[in-house]
Amino acid sequence: MSSNPVIRVTDVSKKFVIRKDKSLKERLVNARRSKEHAETFWALKNIGLEVDPGHTLGLIGGNGSGKSTLLKIIGGILTPTTGYVERRGRLAALLELGAGFHGDLTGRENVYLNASILGLTRAQTDRYFDSIVDFSGIEQFIDTQVKFYSSGMYVRLAFAVAIHVDPEILLVDEVLAVGDEPFQRKCLDRIKQFQQDGRTIILVTHSLEQVRQMCDRVVLLESGNLVVDGSPAEAVRHFREVNSELDQQEQAQRPHLLTISNPRTVGSDGVSRQNYPAGTGIGVEFEVTAEREVADWAAGVALTDASGLLVYGTNTVLQNVALAPISGTRTVRFRFDQLPVADGQYFLDLAVHPKTGPNYHRIDRAVSFQVENESTDPGVLALTPKIEIE
Repeated sequence: MSSNPVIRVTDVSKKFVIRKDKSLKERLVNARRSKEHAETFWALKNIGLEVDPGHTLGLIGGNGSGKSTLLKIIGGILTPTTGYVERRGRLAALLELGAGFHGDLTGRENVYLNASILGLTRAQTDRYFDSIVDFSGIEQFIDTQVKFYSSGMYVRLAFAVAIHVDPEILLVDEVLAVGDEPFQRKCLDRIKQFQQDGRTIILVTHSLEQVRQMCDRVVLLESGNLVVDGSPAEAVRHFREVNSELDQQEQAQRPHLLTISNPRTVGSDGVSRQNYPAGTGIGVEFEVTAEREVADWAAGVALTDASGLLVYGTNTVLQNVALAPISGTRTVRFRFDQLPVADGQYFLDLAVHPKTGPNYHRIDRAVSFQVENESTDPGVLALTPKIEIE
């Protein structure tokens, strides 16, 4: 950490009081009883972190973990119950859909309103207005009241305004998931430009791949506690391991029409092993047992690296392999002549499911193995290109 961080969060906790009264009248009439039955919920507990200039910090965690609460406290939207936050530099925040917009005003009027909230003068907004509208792509509706906008149009206009206020700090909370794919790419390209310009970005998202690609540091929150503050690979791996354990505990308590057992990887000779030199074949085998005859079923495998990145996935439906009805126990085998991946540890997720619909049974990281490869090329794949120059 530098001696002069752009954001410093010191011992921040946030308490919410949950009341069961359905109206203000009930609260006033039953004031004493209401107080006695109020529940206290700590959304954040003693959070401390610093963010250096020019870094992109990701905040991840399950629903209710405190991600958005922490981001709102950093942005000054919420006040911490204990602790404090220090910031320096102009800040732009996309914390929730349509924040800073007034439904009865037109898009044009809301551009000026939102820009003024974010610190732009009217003259500056005049200068940026055409660029804002062009980036949002909603010129046709700019003079329509925003209460008639779709959620995607809200996000387009809000993001377009936010990136034109020239912020040193940009806070983004999941709103990019609302826009369509071309607009998401445009937003991500602009965020990458901000990164190249040395801006500070704090991003809340449920897209772990987005976190891996965009962030140089990730904080993982669980039930208001900071449990990991480190590299994207470390935080994502911990998050997936915890959720995989919870999913498997939940599955263990449910009856399954089909159950997976005895997962393993084998070499070309059919012998079980855990280490595979580059270029050798690999097989994935497991047993599937049916409680009773099941006609609609399929089997799938997914390969992930040590940080949780999906490397490859397929199933019998995608491969056009028709499976006869299953009764009793069958052995399922997937074989690959080569595994052109970089040196490292890999995991296999296994699943049995109907052709469409939720899984009958799934085991994440059912088996692990090591690939030995001397390639020093970056990335997950280990390919041998033929290079010609004319």
